[in-house]
Amino acid sequence: MDLSIVIPLLNEEDSLGELTEWISRVCTGMDITYEILFIDDGSTDGSWNKIMTLKNEYPTVKGYKFRRNYGKSAALNTGFEKCSGGIVITMDADLQDNPDEIPALFNMIKYDGFDLVSGWKRKRQDPMGKRIPSKFFNWVTRRLSGIQLNDFNCGLKAYSGELVKNIEVYGEMHRYIPVIAKKEGFIKIGEKVVKHQARKYGTTKFGLERVMRGFLDLLSISFMTKFSSRPMHFFGSMGTLLSLAGFIILAYLSVMKLWKGVAGISTRPLFYFGMLAVIVGVQLFIAGFLAEMISRNNPRRNDYTIEDKI
Repeated sequence: MDLSIVIPLLNEEDSLGELTEWISRVCTGMDITYEILFIDDGSTDGSWNKIMTLKNEYPTVKGYKFRRNYGKSAALNTGFEKCSGGIVITMDADLQDNPDEIPALFNMIKYDGFDLVSGWKRKRQDPMGKRIPSKFFNWVTRRLSGIQLNDFNCGLKAYSGELVKNIEVYGEMHRYIPVIAKKEGFIKIGEKVVKHQARKYGTTKFGLERVMRGFLDLLSISFMTKFSSRPMHFFGSMGTLLSLAGFIILAYLSVMKLWKGVAGISTRPLFYFGMLAVIVGVQLFIAGFLAEMISRNNPRRNDYTIEDKI
């Protein structure tokens, strides 16, 4: 199988027929073998019935339906597990991603040697309330990850088949797949300007709750990327520095009390700060020690991606 197109969806019944016809027309013109995987994330409209109808018309269509809504990351992860293409392209089901971009994305993976190519919606057809949070998260993610992409959250992306089989997507991590890929050693990450179309059917699923979840997942992926297999380096370093600072403060105050005869040492704010620093430092050190023990029992702690073998 040359190409798998993975499409997560939630209540997009009206757009599925047009999208499938468009994708089929483009891929047929490429003269490749392909499959279209619809992952129904617990739709409550007629989306699943529409997918079953499309299967009768288009043999390349496959579908998986969740019993309830688990989120886009769960849908993508299932699509990655079930797909069989040497190259995988993901896109949204709302017709805002343009299937005419498929050939160029396919060629960038197959011939230009990229592991991942992310679409960049330079001219977005979204309301201001969606564009501003997106710009903020893209800026922060660039700073934290070192990956110079303008649009991490674009649903239109292309991947090598090897990449999608070696990553796990969960929570709201779908927007940070390039960061996860880099963590696993897939560093050939590129970007392509793509056409973004206004939503034709249905309503957006974007909301304030997704902004908050995305922010928390950004903190999580930043920590996991650097310290998932060595948490003691994070907690232990902070704990040691705080404990050392507290010890120096208390040692200084003890010298002032015992040798200088300074009164009222125990009522000084500095005294309480020193005590607090020692206590918090010890707690952080213990937290790091416990996290280290837990991570050593993680069955995936020593899972490493092997690029080639002879």
